[in-house]
Amino acid sequence: MALKILVADDQLHMLRFVQHELQQEGYRLLLAHDGIEAIETALREKPDLLVLDVMMPRMDGLTALRRLKTEETTRSIPAIVLTSSAHQLLRQEAEFCGADVVLTKPFSLTQLRQEIRLLASRNRADAE
Repeated sequence: MALKILVADDQLHMLRFVQHELQQEGYRLLLAHDGIEAIETALREKPDLLVLDVMMPRMDGLTALRRLKTEETTRSIPAIVLTSSAHQLLRQEAEFCGADVVLTKPFSLTQLRQEIRLLASRNRADAE
């Protein structure tokens, strides 16, 4: 069964780019344009992995992640946070909110794919 990944980013070109690249890997993609939509989609669809941009309108990715980590049905979903800031405090805040991985934009697709594979395999091992 294909891994279901929720990607939230307010930049349409980034959403389409990540969607195109990850679908070629065989993943099933769910898309959201802001944190509120990410929460609604995650609660409804129960993805296997979250990829959340930090800076989004209506609700940022870290606020969305904090809320998802308080919900019983979504708290164990691994999360990758994308940010255009290389500031160490932002990285620490993302980890505090529940991010497993923080990638700085621009990131390499190779790195994103590798992190997805690592988190997916770790999640499978935890489930067994």
